[in-house]
Amino acid sequence: MTTFDEIYDAFLFVSSDSCGTNRALLCLDNGEIYYHSEDGVFDELDEDEFDCDNFLVIPHKNDLDLGHTLVAEFVKQHMPSDIGRVQDIFSRRGAYSRFKDLLDHRGLLEKWYDFEKRRDEEALREWCRENKVKLTPA
Repeated sequence: MTTFDEIYDAFLFVSSDSCGTNRALLCLDNGEIYYHSEDGVFDELDEDEFDCDNFLVIPHKNDLDLGHTLVAEFVKQHMPSDIGRVQDIFSRRGAYSRFKDLLDHRGLLEKWYDFEKRRDEEALREWCRENKVKLTPA
């Protein structure tokens, strides 16, 4: 078994780059998490050494619908007068950095980080329940 914190750390690793660049697998047989990144920094998934028949792929935030949907939810709750501006921001590349600049300008950056973390954790706990992941108490 593994702890939620270990799964959350793996989720952050997977979500730290574009979908498919970083991967993490949770072995249900032993509770270990194995990491792999396309850039070669982490490579614990050597097919010759990976000995796990029952595993789950740790999801990327986009797999849990935590990308633009989360932004829209936050904007609706905390800055509804900026909905049009945020939609414009997300119509071009580099949207998240410009969005965070806007949040910083509005004094909402820390509130965003807290909101994002809370929603990430909620979605990941639901993913664990749906996949019957047995968690060790922290």
